[in-house]
Amino acid sequence: MATDKQIQELREKMRAERGKLLDALEALDEEEAQRSTSGEGEWSAKQQMAHLCEMESAYRAWVEKALTDDNPNVDNVFGEPPAITLTKAHDHTAAEHVTEMRRQRALTEAVIEDIGAEQFERKATQQMFGTLTVMQWLRSYYRHDRMHSDQVSGRDPEYKPRFTNGEPDQRR
Repeated sequence: MATDKQIQELREKMRAERGKLLDALEALDEEEAQRSTSGEGEWSAKQQMAHLCEMESAYRAWVEKALTDDNPNVDNVFGEPPAITLTKAHDHTAAEHVTEMRRQRALTEAVIEDIGAEQFERKATQQMFGTLTVMQWLRSYYRHDRMHSDQVSGRDPEYKPRFTNGEPDQRR
């Protein structure tokens, strides 16, 4: 069972990492937000923002499924599509992306608010990541934000996700 301290630390890290990422993104002008962050073939900041929103919705759906089912396989659970998808990332302003990122996070925070301490131990299984507890899924949010914050800032990401079968190319 998750302790009050662990839940509070989760919320604080989610707010802090998202805040750092939003600060970096809000400092970009439109041209910078549309340009590849690490060279040709890499995602632009706008693409990264759209990706983060898509994954926020997916992770949230996985958590919600874990809260209702006993260790469900969530490979085909996608969540509600965000207002800006990866394929339409460059059709929107950076400010629109930031607004959607804030909206998605508010939805996630509302879900966390309703999770009982014992429910953080519930599990869900996903092909890319394996079996994780609700707490582990939620911790992946701030780690994911940290990774993209590093990328937007031109740094090699400190955090590297552990995929069970190699990193997927989500642009396909």
